[in-house]
Amino acid sequence: MAEIIQKDGTWVFDGETLRIVPGSDKSVGLLQRTLGEIAVPLRAVAGIAYEPGRKTGRLRLRLRDGADPLLQVTGGKLPEASDPYVLTVETRTSAVAEYMVDEVRNALLLDEVPDGPVDTYLMPGPAVPMTVGAGDATVTFDGRTVHLEWTWHTDEKKTAAGPVTLPLDELTGVVWQPARGLSDGCLRFVTSPNAPRLAPGHDPMAVELNGFKKDPLMALLASAVVVRMPHPHAPHRELAAAAPKSLEAAPAAPAAEDHDVLLRRLRELGDLHRSGILTDEEFSAAKQAVLKRL
Repeated sequence: MAEIIQKDGTWVFDGETLRIVPGSDKSVGLLQRTLGEIAVPLRAVAGIAYEPGRKTGRLRLRLRDGADPLLQVTGGKLPEASDPYVLTVETRTSAVAEYMVDEVRNALLLDEVPDGPVDTYLMPGPAVPMTVGAGDATVTFDGRTVHLEWTWHTDEKKTAAGPVTLPLDELTGVVWQPARGLSDGCLRFVTSPNAPRLAPGHDPMAVELNGFKKDPLMALLASAVVVRMPHPHAPHRELAAAAPKSLEAAPAAPAAEDHDVLLRRLRELGDLHRSGILTDEEFSAAKQAVLKRL
């Protein structure tokens, strides 16, 4: 077992799982403190590295593409201070960090874990219901519905439409963008890929983020939504994209590949149910929908 304890957090690796516990130091970001302890299975890991520095170094964990809904929705734009997979390491304990790197890398080699993308989420995402207030809105997600309530400083073009409620099955995407310099960020809910993109301050489907302390929590809420949507690398999307246009509109009996995809979806639903992401009711409804397609 490898363990490293720093003021920013503790990482413990037992050969199968890397447990990350945020510290209580004021330098630990609000997102990390809200997320709490996370357990990263070895099969979700793409690599690990220690980056030495003059005063402090960085222990950095790299996950496989598509393994974590938080990384999926933030797309590498999460500030380092809010990144749960980066640990600041005191120079005097660099040898411990290097030992952690060796242990994880050896386990990856022994278990022959590939570093390529995955087609199902290997991290569960945050629990719901979840409510976050940041920017010009308070957003609540209960696992089925996203609800946006506007604040007193929201632009009147958005408040005129009143609160917005979006069923999960109507969403086709979630976009999170942090504020950069003088440019505001946003959390945008997409119901149609062809819908016009308004500025976040005028878009009733978006939360305008101004770069304040609670902004990263909107990324956490976004990950709770994304983990309950179809995985972007799921095989059924690839099959649909590859299908000839002339065949897409023609009814046909399910192919063998479609049958395999549906069976895979059932396994994914079972994993989400066992990990607590889906309630008993959500799991039963989703399972029945898949069984009807079989």
